[in-house]
Amino acid sequence: MSTATTAQADERLLRQGYLRRLMGRPELGSVVGAAAVFLFFSFVADSFLQPSSLSTVLYASSTIGIMAVPVALLMIGGEFDLSTGVMVTSSALVSSMFSYQMTANVWVGIGVSLLITLAIGFFNGFMLTRTKLPSFIITLGTFLMLTGLNLGFTKLISGTVSTKTIGDMEGFDSARAVFASHLSIGDVDLQVTILWWFGLVALATWVLLRTRVGNWIFAVGGGSDAARAVGVPVNKTKIGLYMGVAFCAWISGQHLLMSYDVVQSGEGVGNEFLYIIAAVIGGCLMTGGYGSAIGSAVGAFIFGMTSKGIVYAQWNPDWFKFFLGAMLLLATLLNAWVRKRAEASK
Repeated sequence: MSTATTAQADERLLRQGYLRRLMGRPELGSVVGAAAVFLFFSFVADSFLQPSSLSTVLYASSTIGIMAVPVALLMIGGEFDLSTGVMVTSSALVSSMFSYQMTANVWVGIGVSLLITLAIGFFNGFMLTRTKLPSFIITLGTFLMLTGLNLGFTKLISGTVSTKTIGDMEGFDSARAVFASHLSIGDVDLQVTILWWFGLVALATWVLLRTRVGNWIFAVGGGSDAARAVGVPVNKTKIGLYMGVAFCAWISGQHLLMSYDVVQSGEGVGNEFLYIIAAVIGGCLMTGGYGSAIGSAVGAFIFGMTSKGIVYAQWNPDWFKFFLGAMLLLATLLNAWVRKRAEASK
């Protein structure tokens, strides 16, 4: 009898341990929210569940999700980046203008753009670690500088606020296949950005949960001084996080260029808030040290469902920002409640 009692007790403990682990997952609140949003639009929009509609939702989610992944890692590391939106545009502008002005293969412009975009990310991280100023101030300055450079250089070189077409240049078709192609599965077209998005989420999740660098990111977000005291390379970790953001901005920028062939110099302003919102809805704390890449993907999916669901429901799209703000508040409250329950059950 004692053996049976012990087995029963052990079984209860196992169940309790599983529930504790589930309640402690950062993305739990966003998954519940995503399910609610999905069911809601399934009822109010007849065309929402059509395969073509779902592929459109996934595409809209991926354009935000590609950037939400590194932004989430950066927030877990305790920092912000307000220059992400215009950095995407800067990356596209450099690729386009360098290729056109130098009459080079498009891939040459793409390579130069990668180097310059990574340099911007390094600049953000280096200035942060050297000056000890808040990341809000550092990246706000970068945001303003890039906004001015995007407009100034574009008008100086092309004479207008947009770049010249590069669609007829060598290498454009192969570059479009990498950054802006689509895959046909039956009657459904899936944009290649969805594959980029899923790949980045998988890579970021592996880094966070299975590598020493992931431990460093959580430690730095929990407290830089404490992390430094136990041997974590705080400065290198933060610079690396900013360069990761820059790399994903480069991917998004090339997609923007290859999709439309030309780039408007004023694009991207305001998108940085969408990336942060997706990360916060996905469970990242504003104070750092807590969050997940999967949560950022769920947050981006909620964004995609809402932005397209409003269209399919034939509502006035002017209400979109209201719903986005409401979701941000509700998700933050839900995540805080889940985290408190998880801490109370320990």
